[in-house]
This record gives sequence, C-alpha cells and structure tokens, in this order.
Amino acid sequence: MTIFNPGETCWRTAGADRVAFLIDTEAYFTAAFEAMQKARRSILLLGWGFDPRTRLFPDGYDGPNDPDEVGRILLRLSEQRPDLDIRLLIWKSALPVSASQQFFPHKARKWFEGTRVKFRLDDQVPFGACHHQKLLVIDDRLAFCGGGDISIDRWDTPGHLEDDPRRIMPDQDYHAPRHEVMMMVDGEAARALGDHFRERWRRMEKEEMAPPPDAGGDPWPDHVPPHLFHAQVAIARTEPAWKQPRTVAEIKALTLACIAEAKDVIYLENQYFTSPLVTEALAERLAEPDGPEVILITTGKAPSWFDQLTMDRTRGAMIWRLRAADIFGRFRAFLPKTSGGTNIIVHSKVSIFDDRIVRVGSANLNNRSFGFDTEIELGVECDDETARLNIEALRDRLVGHFLAVTGDAVRKARADHGSLGAAIDALNRSGRLEPVDPSRRSALEELIAAYHAGDPTDVSDSWRLGRRRERLFREAREMAERRLRSRGQG
Repeated sequence: MTIFNPGETCWRTAGADRVAFLIDTEAYFTAAFEAMQKARRSILLLGWGFDPRTRLFPDGYDGPNDPDEVGRILLRLSEQRPDLDIRLLIWKSALPVSASQQFFPHKARKWFEGTRVKFRLDDQVPFGACHHQKLLVIDDRLAFCGGGDISIDRWDTPGHLEDDPRRIMPDQDYHAPRHEVMMMVDGEAARALGDHFRERWRRMEKEEMAPPPDAGGDPWPDHVPPHLFHAQVAIARTEPAWKQPRTVAEIKALTLACIAEAKDVIYLENQYFTSPLVTEALAERLAEPDGPEVILITTGKAPSWFDQLTMDRTRGAMIWRLRAADIFGRFRAFLPKTSGGTNIIVHSKVSIFDDRIVRVGSANLNNRSFGFDTEIELGVECDDETARLNIEALRDRLVGHFLAVTGDAVRKARADHGSLGAAIDALNRSGRLEPVDPSRRSALEELIAAYHAGDPTDVSDSWRLGRRRERLFREAREMAERRLRSRGQG
C-alpha cells in the first residue's frame, strides 16, 4: 500500500519517465541553463527570492554586463524567441527580508520593464507568511523542484571549499559555502507542476493561463543521467488557510506518515529543525527497541540574526528531547564544516526513509512550513530493487560529500560497521560533521524555545504565542495517544 494518498499526504501523483537529483547549486544552475536554452514554449519560475544578477557559471567578475547573468539570459531568450512565454512569480518579501537581499527581488522588476518577460511579485499570503515554493518548469515537459532559489549567494559545488573565488557576489564580497539539492522530473509530473504554477499565477494576476501547446522536443539536459525511470511522483503542498476555508497540510501529514512507516534509517537534511510534532514522532521511533536510526544534518548557524534567535535556539530543545529518547543510541545530529572549519549552510530539504522513499522540496522541519508559509515538494516511493539501490546510493553520496569521501566509501563503512550512524562515526575522523550543541544560554532563549517565537503553526496563532504553545502541546499529546491506540490494536 502506497504512502502517497491524494487529498491526504499529497496533492496528486503523476508519472515521470525520468527522475534525477541535483546535488548543490552548480549542478542545478548548469542543468537549468541547458534546459532554458532548449525551451520552445514556456519558462515558468516560482521563487522565494530571485536576483537577475545571479551568474549561472561564476568564474570571477567580468564587469557589470556578465553574459551569464540569469536576467540577461532570459532577456536574450525572449528577444530571440518571441513566442517563448517567460514568467517569473516571486514572493513580495517584507522590508527586513528585502533589505537583506539588497532590495532584490523588488529591484528585479526594472530589469524586465518593457520586455516580453513577465515578472510579478506575489503578496497573496497572510501577514508575516511567505511564498517559499521553488519551482522551474520548462515547456510543461521538464521541472525542477527543491530548496534552491536563483540568487547571488547560492552557488556552490559538492566540494564546499573553504575558499572558492567563484562564490563571489556583485559587491565583490564572497558568500558562505552552501549545500542544496534539487529534484528534476519530466512527463506528467512536469505538466502537473506547470498546473501548479498556473494556479498561483491565477490567484495573483486574476488571469487564466492555458497550458502551453506541445511543441515537441526534449529539454532534459544532455549531461544529466537519470537516477530513476518510470516513477510515480507525488506532489505535496502547504498552503495557509487564508482566502480559503482550510489549511492545506499535505507535507505535514506526509512527514509524520513517513516517520511512522520507516524500518531502518531516517535520513534528514534540513535548514531548520523546530517542529515539536516531528520531534515527538521521531522520539517514539527511537524509543522502540527495533526502531530506525535517525540521522539529522542541519545548519550550524542560520544566515539571518532573526533565525539565529528563533530557529537556532528552539532547535536545541528539540535535540535535547531526541537525545533523552535515544536509549538505544540510534540518533545523531550533525553540523557540516569545510576543511577549514567554516560552517556550511545546509539549505537543502531532503528526507530519505530506508531505501524506499525519497522526498525533495522547499519545506523546512518547522511549524511554519507545515501550515503558515506556502511550500511544495516531490516524493517517490521505490518498489523495485534497482530503484532502491539508487536511493541508497543517493543517501551514501550525500553523507559522503559532507565527509569528503565517496558514496562507495560510505557504503563500505555501512557494511563494515553495521549501520549508517556507525559508518559516519568511523569516517568522521577529521570532524567535518560536528555534533549539534543543543545548550541554551539565557532566559530569553528558554522563552523563545518554549513559545516557538517566529514559528507559527498557521494563521490562527501567527500573533498569539499562548495559543501556539497550547496547540503544539495538544497536537503532540493527540499524536501520542493515537500511537498508543494503534499499538493496542496491533
């Protein structure tokens, strides 16, 4: 029985002839560039942020008119192909967020004024929420989905070098190393994601968009080998109950269902980890004598001061809870470092359950990603042995690249030591993966963690900390009671 149930744990499922996983933004930008060059009918982009100055192939600074800036690439394509429909729908970010981005994407509108490129800022979310979905669809034939925005501080390679001159920004400063993962699909899955873009556009512009007429061709990048073939792809969303009767919480439901179903390994990469519901679900599994091991890789320090104050501090309480529940020694939480000890920003949102389910999207493991912001993710459930081996290899490669070893080295260490956690312990001789320190240092931090400041569960408690705390306790208790009842019935 599949874990992907439309209307409950996902929006819909659709077939993809090919699925690929792009590790780090160099891979994403290169694949996106090639796909855009092949576009015949449409290029549709959803984003939390967007900066037209983003260089897709950074190799230093060549002046203000670098030809690989994404804004110039899109303008050039629109001039060369008048029939190509190029639309960008980007979150109209709040002033503090916009200021941290040099007031992009607001300034991006000037790039496209008077051109065929349709650029819009989307404010159709409740106050304090954001559009966090990241999606690129080409001709309704190919789509990218994950955690990556096209912005000036995102490019990096799997090497995550201590110093990399290619991580240069327009102001000649260098941004921190950053880890990202995107998932690429074709076929019906890509068409479904095109439908999602068109619905977002309709809500914002009050304009109906028809799917693009089929023009043939194959925008799949020639250099990217598929990792899975003939897969059913689930699309899951979060949408707040704002101008609609109820919250769409498919990602939340899917996350809890996947945790409950895991047998051997739960592998999580995520920027934020502050959800009490996820924490309690994992704690229950860790308390089982034969439950799965849980590996969490997250960011050492959030990029913004606000998230450092809220998300980083609350994460400590979640880690303490899981360590207390880990009576069998199956939980590990790490912060990745470069060879020189610099924090790597983990911006990916990846979850892999055993060798069976892989999910990649935009949602963090926090309250707001489950009910307050908009989110979207893709998931695949693998049934045949070849597909499962490929998911296992993906997980080994992800772990290995943090440790500066190959995926094959991780696979061998798993075989030698009996588990993924033990393999990491054996391979982590240089300390590239540092255990999370969950300690808090002040009464203010205790208060922030207790009330989940800055992390609403939905519109109803966005400005009501007491209601939020009460709701989180109630939901955690109800989940525990359901779990106890199911055990009794079993």
